[in-house]
Parts: sequence; structure tokens; C-alpha cells
Amino acid sequence: MSSDPALTHRNFYGRTHGKTLRAAQKAYLAEDLDRLSLKGVTRDENPERRPLDLTPWGDAPLWLEIGFGGGEHLVHMGALNPQTQIIGAEPFVNGIAMLLGKIRAAGLSNLALHPGDVRDLFDVLPDACLSKAFLNYPDPWPKARHHRRRFVTPEHLLPLARAMKPGAEFRVATDIPDYVRQTLEEVPPAGFDLIDQGSTPWSDWLSTRYEQKALREGRPPHYLTFRRR
Repeated sequence: MSSDPALTHRNFYGRTHGKTLRAAQKAYLAEDLDRLSLKGVTRDENPERRPLDLTPWGDAPLWLEIGFGGGEHLVHMGALNPQTQIIGAEPFVNGIAMLLGKIRAAGLSNLALHPGDVRDLFDVLPDACLSKAFLNYPDPWPKARHHRRRFVTPEHLLPLARAMKPGAEFRVATDIPDYVRQTLEEVPPAGFDLIDQGSTPWSDWLSTRYEQKALREGRPPHYLTFRRR
């Protein structure tokens, strides 16, 4: 549960809206978002911050993608691992609409969404429920005074660690060298061991549109794998 259950407001610095949505994307949001969204995550739905009831998913491994962008990787992993249940957390409406279209096209039934701040989800995830988590190309917040807004800070990492099972895998992909530096500094003290890092992606990796843009602009990817202690 949240370390501060009395907290009723959090500053959120990222974007939630971008370009005007196409008609089809508006339809995906109107027709599919509520059905695929986790219930009991927001403070309006769950002011007491009760843990989510995950029993409907049975013994399926539970994974989490933090900030799924346009949803390419999330849909790829869902299709590749139909025996898992994967939650995607993303506040950016345009990305959510893109994901919903991809889910329709792929016909997947093992994905669930939290269309908002992942910290609210951390409040209500039961202890040690996650078997794997992904952080792919998070917002770099390049200015030094904004580094505290990065995901790889104790505010995010400690709740993530609480929700992950011992031995669970945490993957980070970024094209920002200073983000690699901060990741290596901040993630291990939160309860993780570094298993591997370098320029070679995971065997089941799907290169996203953002990664292809980074490569075109001369920013090589870096992949880091941690294990929850």
C-alpha cells in the first residue's frame, strides 16, 4: 500500500494530451477503454486505497509496463505470452488510443490498462504480485533540476519493489546516457540486483517507433536487467 495513505494529491508533470485524435481513435476510447481499464485504482473509485482483487486472473503471472507509449511493445509481449496477464500504465491519451486500436487488431484478451499515473496503481497493487516489469524509453527529463521527476527515483522504485516478487525481473531501456547513470545509481538501493546491461536487447524485444527514431538521430539504446532481491 502507499507509504502515505492520507495523500490526496500528487503533482504530475508529463503530458496527457497531444494531437487531435482521429475518429477511429475516439471510437476506441469510447467503446473499449472502460472495459479494459482496471477498476479500483483511482481515488474516486477507491478512496480507502484497498488492494486490488487479482483473484479473477487466477495463477497467471502478472506483468507491468510502465508508460507504454504507442503500445507496440505491450501488444507484442501480450501476444508472445498469452498465459500472462499484463497491465499497461500510461496517462497520455493519444498513446492509450493507439494501444486500444492495436489490441483490437490483435484480438488480445490478456491486457489491462491503467490510464493514469502509475503511482496510483502502486498504491493498490498487492505486495509481491508482479513477476516482471518494463520501463521502456521513459521521459528523460534532461534538465538537472528535473531529474527528480524521472521514474528511477525512490518515489517510484520503492513502491515498484514492494509490488514485485522476489526474483522478479525489471527491464529498463533508454537512449539517454545520463538516464543509464541514474538508473544504475538508484535502482539497486531500492531492492534490485543488476543482472545485465549493454547494447544487446533481450531476445523477445520489439524495437519501438521511439527506438527507431533514436537510432536515426544517433542515440544508441542501452538495455538494463535487474532482479528483485
